[in-house]
Amino acid sequence: MKGVVDSVDVRFDQLLRHLTHFPIALSADARYGRWEFYVDGQYIEVASSATLPGLLFTDANVHIKNALAEGFVGYRLINCDNAVLTLFAGARWTYLQGDLSIFDNGDARLVRLRELLGIQKRLDFSDSIDWVDPVIGIRGRLKIWKATKLFAEGDVGGFDANADTAFELHRQGRTIVRESVDSSDWSYQVQGGLEFQLTRNMWTQVGWRYLKYDYRKAGFTDKNELNGPFLQTGINF
Repeated sequence: MKGVVDSVDVRFDQLLRHLTHFPIALSADARYGRWEFYVDGQYIEVASSATLPGLLFTDANVHIKNALAEGFVGYRLINCDNAVLTLFAGARWTYLQGDLSIFDNGDARLVRLRELLGIQKRLDFSDSIDWVDPVIGIRGRLKIWKATKLFAEGDVGGFDANADTAFELHRQGRTIVRESVDSSDWSYQVQGGLEFQLTRNMWTQVGWRYLKYDYRKAGFTDKNELNGPFLQTGINF
């Protein structure tokens, strides 16, 4: 953010511990003949806190919000009882917001020093960014036994549609240096698993999803790789 780039690897169990509430995920599908229309979205919030080594500021809280929504129109290249293969195109909206607060723990010895330096007891920083990518992909289902199907889906998005100019900040000794870098806007997603038809109108899916972003514009860089298991249930009307 703001040209400062770093990397971090967060395991699935660590992510669960820092959720501020249960993630929200919704989807809806409609079909007319061989044509398919579907939308889906998800929203997640994570938060963490840390103790700082300084005297004037001793604690920090960070809060990150992430949302995406996507909509597609597809056409079934294969459409039979045992197999379905759909080619689709659409768009994906991505939103990221970060909030950072740093504050002191109320040490009375530093009150006068803080007043002399004109430093507040608490500093809050917040910023957000969103963008829309064009997306194309393919998905399919294969019946393997009675009410059980294999499903898989993959898509590619971005195509540098939002690419412009970008920069990063680096430290050289005691100096902060601004360096121009290539701007990019790509995303890749694959998912797959098993689908079970529980009743005539209800189904559930168990699978794995991987989503990678390669977005760099102005001073913002997002190279997230999100992957993990998922469980979802739906109703056919």
